[in-house]
Amino acid sequence: MPALALLTAIAVVAFQQLVEWRFGTMGIVGLLFLTVGQKAKNHTCSSIGAVVLALMFAGPAL
Repeated sequence: MPALALLTAIAVVAFQQLVEWRFGTMGIVGLLFLTVGQKAKNHTCSSIGAVVLALMFAGPAL
């Protein structure tokens, strides 16, 4: 069980670093809002995070 927790933590940190490298600070802010909103079951917070990430992904297409 500790090995699974360690692998999960490594995967989360790697994904966070990838998002920060690719999308900068706003990508991390969007991911943070989305994650916190999901954990707290707060639809407003998770919606803000989803919109920020959607705008980050769609930015070059606009």
